[in-house]
Amino acid sequence: MITNRVDINQVLMQMRALKAESRDMDLKDIAPGHGINPAQSLDKTNRVNFSAMMAQAIDHVNATQKTSSEMATAFEMGDPNIGITDVMIASQKASVSFEAMTQVRNKLVKAYEDIMNMPV
Repeated sequence: MITNRVDINQVLMQMRALKAESRDMDLKDIAPGHGINPAQSLDKTNRVNFSAMMAQAIDHVNATQKTSSEMATAFEMGDPNIGITDVMIASQKASVSFEAMTQVRNKLVKAYEDIMNMPV
């Protein structure tokens, strides 16, 4: 017998409330600190500039990889403030962010190829 089970209707209501809340949110209200800040990628008409957003994403991946490399070097040099767990976590973050960027690039290339192969 299962006890302390979350009611599925309650979870669905919360998801719907979050969805409705996100629809009402202005793009400028998205919190920075998650790597990409769409508010910084807005053009003069408050629309998202895709190339600026991609450049921001690439810069974020690059910064993550640099941080990982610097932490690994500091650990190898014997810095007592950096532990192996911190180095491994930074390394995994860099790896995951690079893999995600690669997947986005692959999707963009595939979309471009699909559009170019469409009959006119």
